[in-house]
Amino acid sequence: MTPFRVGFGYDVHQLVEGRDLWLGGVLIPHDKGALGHSDADVLLHAICDALLGAAALGDIGKHFPDTSSDFKGIDSKILLKKTCELIRAEGYEIGNIDSTLCLERPKVMKHADQMKAAISEVAGINVNQISIKATTSEKMGFVGREEGVSAYAVALIYLV
Repeated sequence: MTPFRVGFGYDVHQLVEGRDLWLGGVLIPHDKGALGHSDADVLLHAICDALLGAAALGDIGKHFPDTSSDFKGIDSKILLKKTCELIRAEGYEIGNIDSTLCLERPKVMKHADQMKAAISEVAGINVNQISIKATTSEKMGFVGREEGVSAYAVALIYLV
């Protein structure tokens, strides 16, 4: 087995009225929220996919399908916790997570420390192993029109 592995994750959700906006395990005040089978936390979903991909364990849909009532409305922190358990069962530990949120508004970097703390607690890693960045799409595309939110993540895992 390779001692170091890298995985990439991406997620996107539509923004709609009447839903909460969860990002990085933190409830973000906004007039719209992400639509999805779970709480639709795009950042945690992208991180899960990055970790699962690094361990060659498939993707979030394989382990937590949106066709299952078991995951209806589930807190994505639970999905991240289960993902970390899956990769640790394979003998891996998390080296670091780097991520980027893409949305026009709200401005989310003021919540980054809270997000890092939530991810740190759930994943069992230090906050200095987590990077969260944010960008807009300069008013272009579905993100620019504020129709959706997306997130990218890269994770390094290593054999212990």
